[in-house]
Amino acid sequence: MSEAPTTVATICQTLNARITAGEFAVGGKLPSERALSEQFATTRITLQEALGQLEAQGVIYRQVRRGWFISPPRLIYNPLQRSHFHAMAQQQGRAAHTEAIDSTVVTLDAPLAGRLALPPGAEAYRIRRLRYIDGRAVLYCEHYLNPAYFPGILDEDLTQSLTALYAARYGIHYGRVRFDMLPTLLPQQAAAMLKVTYGSPALFITRVNRDQHDRVIDCDLEYWRYDALHIDVEAQ
Repeated sequence: MSEAPTTVATICQTLNARITAGEFAVGGKLPSERALSEQFATTRITLQEALGQLEAQGVIYRQVRRGWFISPPRLIYNPLQRSHFHAMAQQQGRAAHTEAIDSTVVTLDAPLAGRLALPPGAEAYRIRRLRYIDGRAVLYCEHYLNPAYFPGILDEDLTQSLTALYAARYGIHYGRVRFDMLPTLLPQQAAAMLKVTYGSPALFITRVNRDQHDRVIDCDLEYWRYDALHIDVEAQ
């Protein structure tokens, strides 16, 4: 009598146990799908369904044309704390760095203009950046700045903390902030930058910042890898 085929649940349980036992280092790569199919004596379709379930649980992640990797711990993010990205990572013992993709002057559409309290068709500075934790790209961000408050900022080193740059060069400090958080699917630009499949799940955060004088100074559109972030808020 032939053995029963390996089920998706069995593959998930077995791989999860092996990962938990430390068989693969954090950030390490899983064997190829072909090798795993042979190990479990199953079809690629069944294996891919199991890997997809583990990915949905944040246990593993896939990089386009590179394969499957073990997910590192999520970054704990409290929107009520005004700590910037690099400081937040450092406080949690993680290594962070930022890559500036480009910066330019753009004409705002109506929704973005409204967020910045500017008329439709007004111009703003746009800064696009990719942010990394422990060498993995986890956040694609578009910053839209009111140019009236930040003359010459596009000539600065935009890999540094904008929070620190605002304070050091312009004497501007963050005041009130409005957050919107929604689960979404990655648009093509963000997916390409994060090296994941177009349409992968993500957390989309829109942040509108005011300064110490209650002026709207910028708006951030953040696309986070859904398996990279843990939102943790304690209100008093």
